[in-house]
Amino acid sequence: MNIYGYIRVSSRDQNEDRQLLSLKQIGVLEKNIYLDKQSGRDFNRPQYRKMARKLKKDDLLYIKSIDRLGRNYEEILEQWRVLTKEKGVDIARVTLHVGLGTFRPVKVDDVENHHMHSEFYMINEEAAEKINHAKDRGGRVICVGTTSCRTIESAADENGRLKACSGWTEIFIYPGYRFKTLDCLITNFHLPESTLIMLVSALAGKEHVMAAYEEAVKERYRFFSFGDAMLIL
Repeated sequence: MNIYGYIRVSSRDQNEDRQLLSLKQIGVLEKNIYLDKQSGRDFNRPQYRKMARKLKKDDLLYIKSIDRLGRNYEEILEQWRVLTKEKGVDIARVTLHVGLGTFRPVKVDDVENHHMHSEFYMINEEAAEKINHAKDRGGRVICVGTTSCRTIESAADENGRLKACSGWTEIFIYPGYRFKTLDCLITNFHLPESTLIMLVSALAGKEHVMAAYEEAVKERYRFFSFGDAMLIL
């Protein structure tokens, strides 16, 4: 598996250093980073096309944010199809009916005494097979959102294997938890004292999470469900 990064700025006057630093920090080699300095209205960009030709099945591509990929919604959807269908990236969909307890602040001194509301989850056979296959071939399972994380962690057995199933879960993930299936996570910036920030801390460590939040406040990132996001590797 090769790891690539893509950077785009809209003009030659704009600085790409922040995107470049982010990609290097997550381990992308500079020789595998491709940079275009032009508009995102279409994908007729020399470096993007050069990178796309190199991408193979099971390769990993990092982009700092979706608007760096492009600005044209229909073009982005088409490139997403190319990357997933033609290049072999698997996307598995799982379902969790989110309960109010997810957003309720933790008010107890001992987190083990905090009670989560029950939430109903579903994983179909196709999704279970995709996730198991990713683990079998040495790939990484990247959950998009804490919802999908809680779903697969509730359904996984002690070896991290999944099967088609549905049921109710009261899973509460906090520091000290051992993740069974999840490897990486894309998530928003959550409310202080929430169960979700505890989940993120369980994966990334409290120190890293606090540093990320300090950066988010300084750079005026948008918080909560429809705001900016972070990638935890």
